[in-house]
Amino acid sequence: MHQQKRLASVDALRGLTVAAMLLVNNPGDWGHVFWPLEHAEWHGCTPTDLIFPFFLFIVGVSLSLALGPRLDAGAAPGPLLRGALQRAGRIMALGLLLHLLAWWLMHKPEFRVMGVLQRIALCFGFAALLACGWRSAKAQWALLLALLLGYGGLLLGAGDLSKAGNIASWLDTQLLWRFAYEWDAGTGRAHDPEGLLSTLGALATTLLGLRAGAWLRRGARRELCWLAAGSLLLGALATAWLPWNKQLWTPSFVLWTGGWATAALLLAHQLVDRLQWRPLGRAFGVNAIAAYAGAWMCTVLLEGLGWMAPLYAAGFGWLARLAGPSMASLAFALVFVAVWALIVRWLDRRGWYFKV
Repeated sequence: MHQQKRLASVDALRGLTVAAMLLVNNPGDWGHVFWPLEHAEWHGCTPTDLIFPFFLFIVGVSLSLALGPRLDAGAAPGPLLRGALQRAGRIMALGLLLHLLAWWLMHKPEFRVMGVLQRIALCFGFAALLACGWRSAKAQWALLLALLLGYGGLLLGAGDLSKAGNIASWLDTQLLWRFAYEWDAGTGRAHDPEGLLSTLGALATTLLGLRAGAWLRRGARRELCWLAAGSLLLGALATAWLPWNKQLWTPSFVLWTGGWATAALLLAHQLVDRLQWRPLGRAFGVNAIAAYAGAWMCTVLLEGLGWMAPLYAAGFGWLARLAGPSMASLAFALVFVAVWALIVRWLDRRGWYFKV
């Protein structure tokens, strides 16, 4: 969606986030992942756990920057909303297509319905609906509070917070069944880190980005600073009741990661938009979905054709023997990102931008 006022800082932050996604998704050796690039096993929050919340936060920011000026200028919200929802549908279809490709080429036992792009599509559509149809700042803040309290109440009031006993996994079992990310045929239990109920937390993250984008558009840096500090403080205090948990996307996780995302947005705005620093990561940012989907297909093809293991052994086996397997895994991930950085920079220089 073309923005009337495109901020280089937002493109740069989105691009760095996509580059980080590629880094953690392609370690070369999943048995020896460099430890900072691992997700928390269950409760907790590692640097890697910040990446997806950052992206969804930026989805909200970008929608505010794209739709806000047009609506303020008197554009009819209906056509804008239809266009946004159609794009959300295309992102959803792309996510399903990529999972179909992985199921076919990698001979997975079941097709997975939910996933990263599917969650992005749902959050994009939700934020667009609010941006066009429920524009009141007070109403959006009230909805954010309702999402946090309502979802938190569901997690605390039904089941427990273990992987097997939480209500989000129970719902994934009932609705996704064997088409979830994890399925245990013995117990009949399913779990999906991008499952249905936990998407409520992801929606809250996107809404937080929508409100931050409105302040960024008005140059309200003081309000953004308070939002960052307040979210971090509340996110830390809320762990007394609900721990940080990316797979459940708990309300405390929403606030904690949202605070860091707001701080990163403020820093990027200051350095890139105000001090005119070079927008590092911009090439990834303006071709974000294309880079993610292209990297996914590249990995699936390498794995499906049986080329990944010999390629890794030939190119990085010596480093594993010299410096250890985790260093070799990190080196592969860095090279993978560097290759895609060259690709998106080449596309950017030619003005080729692939929009879903």
